[in-house]
Amino acid sequence: MYLMAQSRPEAVPPHRSLTTLPMSFDGWIGQRQADLTPEVLAVLGVDDYLTRAYVRDRWPLDLYIGYHTSQRQGDTIHSPLNCLPGAGWQPMVVGRAVIPVKGAPGAPDSVTPVEVNRVIIQKGVDRQLVLYWYQSHRRVVAGEYRAKIYTVFDAVRYNRTDAAMVRIVSPVSQGDTDGKLAEQRATMFAQTLFPMLGPFLPS
Repeated sequence: MYLMAQSRPEAVPPHRSLTTLPMSFDGWIGQRQADLTPEVLAVLGVDDYLTRAYVRDRWPLDLYIGYHTSQRQGDTIHSPLNCLPGAGWQPMVVGRAVIPVKGAPGAPDSVTPVEVNRVIIQKGVDRQLVLYWYQSHRRVVAGEYRAKIYTVFDAVRYNRTDAAMVRIVSPVSQGDTDGKLAEQRATMFAQTLFPMLGPFLPS
């Protein structure tokens, strides 16, 4: 495979550690979650990651960001749809959402619509809404296979395969039958988060 065959060091710009992402912003108060186990890290293959819980006006959200400096040695980004069932969560509704954000790759100073994955998962009577996307130095992509194609393109043209997966999880309350309220909270959080990601995910 081409990505594994290349031996040149990749041209990855300096970037900040995800652990230095602000703990509090725009009314969201963050709390660090437990570190991932060595076994989980070995499966994910991430070089930097963040797991936090955020709360605003008593509404909680979970944030996970996993960053790969290189995907040439088989450490490719894993889709949450492959991992969630192993934790007992079943995808019930799988689709896409479009979110207008400021600070998207390639358009740092303008508001740009980005497409992300929107999934409602369920375990017993508990439901959660998940927004996630793949982010690289020039784009935000929802589709896993499309992200892999761009990885090959970037390896050839820019000698880079670095990319990240960003996942936001919002609990769905019993009265929120279609998950709209959970989606509104997750969307608002994503719009606040996006402009801050530039120094952590190289552009």
